[in-house]
Amino acid sequence: MDSDQPLLKQLLTFILAFGKYFFDRTKLVCLQFEKFKNFSVDWLLWKRGVLHRPFVHASLLGIATLAIVAGGAFGGKNIVAFSYPGLEDLSISQASAQSAFENPIESSMTPVTIISEKPRAEIIEYQVKGGDTISSVAEEFGLTAETILWENDLSANDLIHPGDTLRILPVSGIAHTVKSGDTIYSVAKNYQADAQSILDFPFNEVGDDFGLKIGQVLIIPNGAPPAAPKPRPVQYLAKSNIPQTPLVGEGRFSWPAGGDLSQYFAWYHPAIDISNLAAPGIAAADAGQVTVAGWLDSWGYGNRIVIDHGNGYTTLYAHLSRIYVSPGQFVSRGQIIGQMGSTGRSTGVHLHFEIHKNGVAQNPLSLLK
Repeated sequence: MDSDQPLLKQLLTFILAFGKYFFDRTKLVCLQFEKFKNFSVDWLLWKRGVLHRPFVHASLLGIATLAIVAGGAFGGKNIVAFSYPGLEDLSISQASAQSAFENPIESSMTPVTIISEKPRAEIIEYQVKGGDTISSVAEEFGLTAETILWENDLSANDLIHPGDTLRILPVSGIAHTVKSGDTIYSVAKNYQADAQSILDFPFNEVGDDFGLKIGQVLIIPNGAPPAAPKPRPVQYLAKSNIPQTPLVGEGRFSWPAGGDLSQYFAWYHPAIDISNLAAPGIAAADAGQVTVAGWLDSWGYGNRIVIDHGNGYTTLYAHLSRIYVSPGQFVSRGQIIGQMGSTGRSTGVHLHFEIHKNGVAQNPLSLLK
């Protein structure tokens, strides 16, 4: 190393040289360690296979030795023991010897035979006793009250009397006698049930081909009677002979009915739905002239009313059970024009309410006050 170099430069050269030396030695050590590690792993894997059986045998022998030594440490009692009502803790050998010569538990225990309840497969008949009700009979057999009613063609208002005979299904649901053309799937759909549950009921004799025999009785677990078809409602059209003054809307809309919003405005549903099981009267949202009143076509609206408000706006009120106005009649804002219902393509009592401006559907929630 040149002594004429500045001290700082000499120190830097020394650090670089030492760093390179340290890095080279560290790398060499790591390579040697890696070789040793690979050798150790290979040796251990080989030994695990070779010494597997001796190791297992030695482990079992050690456990047995520990059990014997521990047994002696606890006064010679066996570790494995059990207790029984009326007896001290006994080892298995002691209990076996004692039970062979005496019966110490005979005086303190009475043998009990438990008989499991066999599932019932068939429909049985039950004779009504005094004090019985539909609910009490259903509870006695672990069924729903509706199951008793359906199977015996009873309504919720019917009474049963002592001596009456009731048919009792094995499970909650309904029974069906197979007719020509019936399939597992058509029966399930008819009774609002799952086809798989009919197949899974162990006492329904259905083959692997799912074939049914005419006259065969099927139990439909958790089934219910088919919903009665909704009759086409009578159109209640009120005729007014009172001279009328033309009325024009103000462009301000009030709520046509009270209730819960069950569906909101959307591109596929250009209206809001207001549901109310009380089926209240429907009020005109604004003044105007009735242009449509009744069930005039096969559309899903059912009984409906359309009001032209004379200012570009029209409103539609659908699924009504009753209509109190007629086409051409003028109505004022808030006047009762019909009754909420469930006619047409409807699954429950509600009002389908639309507002149009120049023929374009508007979101009623942005206009109602």
